[in-house]
Amino acid sequence: MRWLIAILVAVLAVSPALGESQERTARKVKSAVASRSAVPDLKSSSALVIDQSGRTLFAKNVDHVVPIASITKLMTAMVVIDAKLPLTEQIVITKEDRDLIKGTRSRLRFGTVLTRRELLHLALMASENRAAEALTRVFPGGNSAFVAAMNQKAIELGMWRTRFVDGTGLSSENVSTAQDLTKMVGAAYDYPLIREFTTDRNTSIRMANGRTMSYNNSNRLVSNRDWQIGLSKTGYISEAGRCLVMQAKIAGKPVIIVLLDSWGKLTRIGDANRIKRWMETRFVADVSG
Repeated sequence: MRWLIAILVAVLAVSPALGESQERTARKVKSAVASRSAVPDLKSSSALVIDQSGRTLFAKNVDHVVPIASITKLMTAMVVIDAKLPLTEQIVITKEDRDLIKGTRSRLRFGTVLTRRELLHLALMASENRAAEALTRVFPGGNSAFVAAMNQKAIELGMWRTRFVDGTGLSSENVSTAQDLTKMVGAAYDYPLIREFTTDRNTSIRMANGRTMSYNNSNRLVSNRDWQIGLSKTGYISEAGRCLVMQAKIAGKPVIIVLLDSWGKLTRIGDANRIKRWMETRFVADVSG
């Protein structure tokens, strides 16, 4: 009889702990499911996240045609590289390269001589407008031929709601949709030089007078160790708001992220981080499920 009583006492002592453990597990599962179903509250007006197979993971106003600012420079780079123009050719920055649309300034003074490769680097990494303008100006046939090549490339990629009028993105008439831009980012990712230049943290350029100028990446996330970014491009003009496109690996999954018309200076970065946390939560939920 004594041994039976001892067993009953032990069971009664353990049962609350077991019940408590089960309840805690149930709460975790419920929380994971809720987090998985909840979508991130993004501040960008248009947003799209797709995986490597093209499957949509998140979408918001993906067909709205809007200005894309310096996201344009990804197309500029593809056109330059496709033309197989010598990257070592030296190009002189002239007054023709100044910004007549927005009146923005540049650290590249008139008379500066850089190679086509260096101009591509600055245009993609630091979003240097004067560098991008110089690349379009010296294109065979000039700016008009360059813009025609940009629009032809867009057609080839199936970007039916996209239009380019210049190679810098300073014009608000450079327009596209989040849906179209995933195609452009996917195509640009196939160019090793674009991947390299858009993810460099910084670079230095030696000028003719011997001085060295340092440039940083316009996307601060490329320096964040929590991110695995394979391609990146930022953009901003007042009509477009803050824009950001990236190819990145999140929770082991390669994805393309497009964020357009973020209203705050840091909002596009915040939205990217919100997407990252949401995807990581979804991944954990998928594994646990």
